[in-house]
Amino acid sequence: MDAIQALKTRRSVRDFKTTPIPKNVIEDIIDCARLAPSAMNQQVWHFVVVTDAEMRRRLAHTCEHGAHVGVAPVCVLVFCKDTNYYLEDGCAATENILIATHAKGLASCWVAGEGKPYANQIREMVGVPAGNKLVSIVPIGYAALVPTPDKTPLSQVLHWERY
Repeated sequence: MDAIQALKTRRSVRDFKTTPIPKNVIEDIIDCARLAPSAMNQQVWHFVVVTDAEMRRRLAHTCEHGAHVGVAPVCVLVFCKDTNYYLEDGCAATENILIATHAKGLASCWVAGEGKPYANQIREMVGVPAGNKLVSIVPIGYAALVPTPDKTPLSQVLHWERY
């Protein structure tokens, strides 16, 4: 799948099969994440991959709107050191995870982390040192169901020169 096709066909999936994902596939996805652009090339991210079923259930119970985190066979937690541009850096890495996951024939969904009341609790659950911020929670698996949401037409969001 080429990059443009991956960008245009990726969807947020919340219904996963429980089929395991090979470790080398997850490592390749995280390798794509670490290659994301970062402010001043600081690369402030760390990725915690959770495959343990009990921990994924605990994560799902802790975060809002994340029941599917407990079903997907893999959950990636994106953390960044608390710098001036940690949020932008972590979001770029998260987007790379979403696109790489889709390109591998897998599915994912971005679950919020930054600024949520459960962020520090999750950080502590997985042993990430203080001074790091939870940017996102990304369950990954094989899709049981792929939604087909309507997307706003380009003509309604593209503006030339002025709004």
